[in-house]
Amino acid sequence: MSQNKSSKSNKVLLAFSGGLDTSYCIKYLIHEKNLEVHTAIVNTGGFSEEELQAIEQKAIDLGSFHHTTLEVTKEYYDKIIKYLIFGNVLRNNTYPLSVSAERTYQAIALANYATKIEADYIAHGSTGAGNDQVRFDLVFQLIAPQIEILTPIREQKLSREQEVAYLKSHGVELDWEKAKYSINKGLWGTSVGGAETLTSHKPLPEEAYPSQLVNNGNETVTLEFENGEICGINNKKMNPVKVIQTLEDIANKYAIGRDTHVGDTIIGIKGRVGFEAAAASIIIKAHHTLEKHTLSKWQMYWKEQLSNWYGMFIHESQYFEPVMRNIETFLEDSQKNVTGKVFVELAPYRFVIEGIESDFDLMKSDFGEYGEMNKNWSGDDVKGFTKILGNSLQIFNQVQNKVQTKAQNKAQQKQQKNGK
Repeated sequence: MSQNKSSKSNKVLLAFSGGLDTSYCIKYLIHEKNLEVHTAIVNTGGFSEEELQAIEQKAIDLGSFHHTTLEVTKEYYDKIIKYLIFGNVLRNNTYPLSVSAERTYQAIALANYATKIEADYIAHGSTGAGNDQVRFDLVFQLIAPQIEILTPIREQKLSREQEVAYLKSHGVELDWEKAKYSINKGLWGTSVGGAETLTSHKPLPEEAYPSQLVNNGNETVTLEFENGEICGINNKKMNPVKVIQTLEDIANKYAIGRDTHVGDTIIGIKGRVGFEAAAASIIIKAHHTLEKHTLSKWQMYWKEQLSNWYGMFIHESQYFEPVMRNIETFLEDSQKNVTGKVFVELAPYRFVIEGIESDFDLMKSDFGEYGEMNKNWSGDDVKGFTKILGNSLQIFNQVQNKVQTKAQNKAQQKQQKNGK
């Protein structure tokens, strides 16, 4: 599990995911930089115990001096995902921030661990063209400014084919067909990048997605929320992380939650990435539907404004900006009545929200039934209300008509004068 430690202070902590980029980094840092490489993977809920064990073995086989798993799934939910649900956050109305959100807590865990083991360097496998380089660098600089950051892929501007060739030259054989897609898996979804996402027109092929279509029928699941938090599925109470994982396991067999996100990167260029996020997609829509029944018009309006800002700041690595705590306070306070059940039908590649049940359902009032019957006002009340409602429009139109009439009269007088 280890190699002879050099007396020279040359310890580097590498953020290791087991993918192509970080596999390259281990070999490069050992053979080209002569560093003692320690590796760590930060689990944000996307890996099973078997997968984590396989990643650890791979790190050791590649030459890692020591490997560890840093577990932050619950903290990641409590500090970020909970608020993404409260805010129904979808970047550009599409992407549930599957990777954007988890990078902050991965970076925090890595920086703290690097400090603990007294590493001289901390390394990650980000390229120079994406968002993750900024997210990791920023958090590392804030939490562990004394540790130098190394980024082999970014510094050398390497293609994935070049990385495969380098690993092969050091005795590591990789199947290029499997390595050509960059896959990042977490509790809130999985991103998929590859040759197709570098274009503006090519879709990802079916085989690029980690989860394949298994179920061709239909089924209905019941999701339960309490004060905005997901707390149960199919009439079984669970902690939120367990509900998300259970729903993901059920829904990804229908290949639900697939899409391609196109947006503006932190560094100012357009980016395109595929993703699958079955649980996130369903939970956000279910929660939003429950809110539409239980919140007021203006609560919904202002939540939408602040939630959009919250999602943008998460995406752009501004988690530590103080205003984020202010927005979180607002979002949490807005959830007092967001309690009830949501019924969701699952089918291949899609889902449908069937309806909700809630003691706070504002449709269940004694005031009226939409489009059917009024119980707390008369027809004359509506006539008077509508007349008053139209006052500002009538005043505006009256003034405009007077101005237009005056202008037309002037024009006619001028024409008559010129005609003489």
